[in-house]
Amino acid sequence: MSDNRTDLLNLIATLSFRLGDFTLASGQKSDYYIDCRTTTLHAEGGRLSGLLMYDLISQYFPQADAVGGLTMGADPLVSNTASASAWHHLHHKRDALVHGFLVRKAEKTHGTGRRLEGFHKLGAHVVIVDDVCTTGGSTITAIEATREAGMNVLGVLCLVDREQGGRANIEAAAPHAPFYSVFTASDVRAAHIALNPA
Repeated sequence: MSDNRTDLLNLIATLSFRLGDFTLASGQKSDYYIDCRTTTLHAEGGRLSGLLMYDLISQYFPQADAVGGLTMGADPLVSNTASASAWHHLHHKRDALVHGFLVRKAEKTHGTGRRLEGFHKLGAHVVIVDDVCTTGGSTITAIEATREAGMNVLGVLCLVDREQGGRANIEAAAPHAPFYSVFTASDVRAAHIALNPA
């Protein structure tokens, strides 16, 4: 019997997980690499990731007005989650829409000069998302920029937690915003090995 979570895990394990010798953005060395964008930008992977993120928001943060994150790892997650909320809203009128916004790494030097693109409302309740959390730096940058823009961060969702200190760093930076991950790197590695027996 198939389910969305198992299907997404298997897609990440197939499309996004590689064994080898890698240097991460944090500078750390690793014997594996996870590039979730190859899954979240895949048609079915995007659909599944949006549905699962929306399910978590409905479960833990039902009062959320929007979902956002740092470009570009969060971009497909934000779009797919907002689309999933629209689909639910269409079919279950009681479910509220969850809009999307993206956080630039630096303010624009032209136009409005905004750091956030998309949804923005002072005092709004929002959830920050990221695809892979290693040290948590990208997620913390998004949290700080979102707070500076006057919105209230309810919680943080990560597609894959690499279990390398990111959770602790994020929880320290946002102690009142609970952190949840859909998968851990251990989950993805185990699925990859199961799908590719020696």
